[in-house]
Amino acid sequence: MSYSLLQSLGLAMRNVNLLYLRCKILSTSLKSGSVFPFMKEDILPLDYEAVWEAMEECQDLGFTKSIGVSNFSCKILERLLATAKIPPAVNQVEMHPVWQQKKLREFCEKKGIHITAYSPLGGRGTFWGSNRVMECEVLKEIASAKGKTVAQVSLRWVYEQGVSLVVKSFNKERIKENLDIFDWKLSAEELQKIEHIPQYKANRGEMFISNAGPFKSIGMIWDGEI
Repeated sequence: MSYSLLQSLGLAMRNVNLLYLRCKILSTSLKSGSVFPFMKEDILPLDYEAVWEAMEECQDLGFTKSIGVSNFSCKILERLLATAKIPPAVNQVEMHPVWQQKKLREFCEKKGIHITAYSPLGGRGTFWGSNRVMECEVLKEIASAKGKTVAQVSLRWVYEQGVSLVVKSFNKERIKENLDIFDWKLSAEELQKIEHIPQYKANRGEMFISNAGPFKSIGMIWDGEI
């Protein structure tokens, strides 16, 4: 396992002329060549401890500056941390006002693991995403009162939680809009309203459920909140 990961990482880096990676992320295990959306038969068993040990070796050898994980719940992180020599630097997860990840954020803060929010607008337009963020009445009211867009309010909320965020857009005006979140703040009252928004996770992980993979049920992935 260690040799395979080191070999594939080295090949990938040579193909794009990289001296090192800033951060290598562990997520799930799929057959070579699999793309999203993938088939159930593409899911492979995953030995988290063995793969993480190989990733630690990648960092020790200088192939990557840091190593992290994605979509890891508290229970999976606890399992990993029980044997890890190097803890994950980051956990990249779905996070936005409609899925606030309070329990996970508290856990990661205690363990010194940084949170990066993907799909901070709810993954609208993806095969698994939702329009609930962009259609949220609470966010619409706050946006109207502040002269901002719903997207800006959502991104600003994520930013104010002390996490980093990843936003995907190829539209020049939307990219500019997404960056216009740093010279204003949400009020305490607005934050309180957002805190009480009914929660819904868009990426629930059904595509990862397989008898051949590490997760046989939804309950094995998350912490009981779904």
